Amino acid sequence: MKSLTKSYLGVNYELRPAKQVERRMIVDGLQLLAAAGVQIVDYQYTGLGSVYFVDFALFHRFLGIKKMLSAEGDPTIEKRVHFNRPFACVDISMALAGDIIATLSRDVKHVLWLDYDDRLLEEHLRDVRLAVSHLSPGSIFLVTVDVEPPDAECIAKTGGGDQDEGTIPGPEDWYEYYRRQANDLFDGSWSVGDFGADNIPAMNQAILVKAIESELIPRRGPGFLPIFNFRYGDGHAMLTLGGMLGADEERRVIRGSGLSGERYARLTLKDEPFEIRVPRITRRERHYLDRHMPCPDGWCPTDFELSPEEVAAYRDIYRFFPAYGELLL
Repeated sequence: MKSLTKSYLGVNYELRPAKQVERRMIVDGLQLLAAAGVQIVDYQYTGLGSVYFVDFALFHRFLGIKKMLSAEGDPTIEKRVHFNRPFACVDISMALAGDIIATLSRDVKHVLWLDYDDRLLEEHLRDVRLAVSHLSPGSIFLVTVDVEPPDAECIAKTGGGDQDEGTIPGPEDWYEYYRRQANDLFDGSWSVGDFGADNIPAMNQAILVKAIESELIPRRGPGFLPIFNFRYGDGHAMLTLGGMLGADEERRVIRGSGLSGERYARLTLKDEPFEIRVPRITRRERHYLDRHMPCPDGWCPTDFELSPEEVAAYRDIYRFFPAYGELLL
């Protein structure tokens, strides 16, 4: 059975600025598809709501989706999950995502987000392959994984042998870790040199793409049409890959939706991922910057110090940047 990370105990999912930017960009992309004729409002959203249900609230309020299903694999928080269910239209299945994918109706189009918070595991890849083989054409599929290099504890937990306390894994350990997890998806041409720390996110993406493509060939039907490819971090480096299962008709809709004009969109796997970078700025600085957005290349404020790189990062996300504040009740 999959080891549950219980990350909800360590971080409030509502207070992760980069993650929230990602969610809002995904909502924006789906709104563009809806305006182009995709009936997103009639889709079913299936995700991993935990006890916060942040994406469920956004997708219901801003996309109008009413058929929603949250998978929760931790039976010890069943009452808490049901207590925090935000809307009556959210159904809850106390099961792992992999156990419910095959039960999703083929007569309905889906938005399925396998929003994992741990490093890539063999179970994740099985879920990805099942989703791609099962979802109806026109469905939208997203997967998120932690792309930090596996630490000693992670390697030991997944069958990598005993790791001495304080051991710092390196490329050879990471190569073996991903070889075990990817199994038949592992490319024989990959070497230890491909698994340096800086290249771990790219190797995660390569393995996920192989998992997706492995199920498209036997289907002889829809392909995977990329839409999203995000990298971001609120403490840990994360990767989200997402797109639509479809053919020429769906490809035409995506290209006619205006997504190609959005900075965050990635309509081919050849493009570099969109890096969500959240600059550390004060509320007053944000208000100042907003008055100049979208700014031209190279513009910088004159009233306070901010690097061109920080300004460019803010320009990329300002429409989606959440505002946090204390509310005294």
